[in-house]
Amino acid sequence: MSACTNGLSRAVTLSLLLSFFFSLSSACSNGNCQMLESCSSATDCVPGLYCGNCPAIGRTKPICTRGQATIPTSIINGLPFNKYTWLMTHNAFSNANQPPLPGVQRLTFFNQEDTVTNQLRNGVRGLMLDMYDFNDDIWLCHSLRGQCFNFTAFQPAINTLREVEAFLTQNPTEIVTIIIEDYVHRPKGLSTLFANAGLDKYWFPVSKMPKRGEDWPTVTDMVQENHRLLVFTSVAAKEDEEGVAYQWRYIVENESGDPGVKKGSCPNRKESEPLNSKSSSLFLMNYFPTFPVEKDACKEHSAPLAEMVGTCLKSAGNRMPNFLAVNFYMRSDGGGVFEVLDRMNGPVICGCETLAACQPEAAFGSCKNVTLQPRTPDMDSTAGTYSGSVQFSKSLADVAYSPNTIVVMCFSWLPLLMFLL
Repeated sequence: MSACTNGLSRAVTLSLLLSFFFSLSSACSNGNCQMLESCSSATDCVPGLYCGNCPAIGRTKPICTRGQATIPTSIINGLPFNKYTWLMTHNAFSNANQPPLPGVQRLTFFNQEDTVTNQLRNGVRGLMLDMYDFNDDIWLCHSLRGQCFNFTAFQPAINTLREVEAFLTQNPTEIVTIIIEDYVHRPKGLSTLFANAGLDKYWFPVSKMPKRGEDWPTVTDMVQENHRLLVFTSVAAKEDEEGVAYQWRYIVENESGDPGVKKGSCPNRKESEPLNSKSSSLFLMNYFPTFPVEKDACKEHSAPLAEMVGTCLKSAGNRMPNFLAVNFYMRSDGGGVFEVLDRMNGPVICGCETLAACQPEAAFGSCKNVTLQPRTPDMDSTAGTYSGSVQFSKSLADVAYSPNTIVVMCFSWLPLLMFLL
């Protein structure tokens, strides 16, 4: 690894880390509170922020916390698609607030806390979806061994895809990527599903995808041609059979689960080419533990995430990830995933430390001054946690992830695991 690459990796890591060590304490209310300022309800915070805390790092007093991404193309447009970094939600459908099937207790882990529609409104532009044959249809399930059960099922996949179709129709300059963990065996199942959801009109054709590591078309061209939906499958044969791109032909990817959050390590997933391979021009960075725990997400999305971006940047030969996949994407100790995304996009698309410093139409490296005020918040109150419309309808901690719940779930799954082994 060259000294230049090591230097840039360290600089990006330092830049990301600095953003997590600034806190504000000014008293404010009535929609005037800025990020990291103390609050008692979401109405205290300016738009795009919610009122939340992070007990996992000892921050018990609520502060205004960022809840929406800045879309990089709204600042610097017209670059190839692979020059940007986009927020992706792991198991985007696995919403703790999605009701189970009638008369069934759902026994599975949850990864998100709001609907796909709300995720897209908050700036998510990539969705990981697990699709299965179930009930004579294609369903979204968070299951195991390639089989969906009524207690792992969420809803028919077409429901979620119609949410995506509505969003793309209402937002004609936006681009969405879907990555499918694919357990669908019915002939032409995926292509029929997407057509029935009305998404074929936005389909980016496989024939136009770069196959030797070249740049993708510009986002401007993709919008003009209405190729605003990228879909990838985990099944290689479906590229020829249905025109659905095989994921690891176009994307390099680090390990998911616990190996992907291990400090100082960013190994490639076994199906993927090495992260520094030049054969693929898209890079997916997974950052979520094997067992999702909502209350820990705010801690995971602070300094550890910033450090891991620097580690993966170095492992990929100084190539910035194009997708950052996380659980509970809104949980953080302040800026969270959204701040990290800004600091991933800035150096690549405008040569600045953060996206907030980029200037449209300016020369690369011509940056605005962006400052943060270092103050320390008071941490003695727990009132006003997670309230307001921009975020979740309720805390997931009471729903799925108390220690007792995890124990119950483990014992509930044992008979099924024994049956499947």
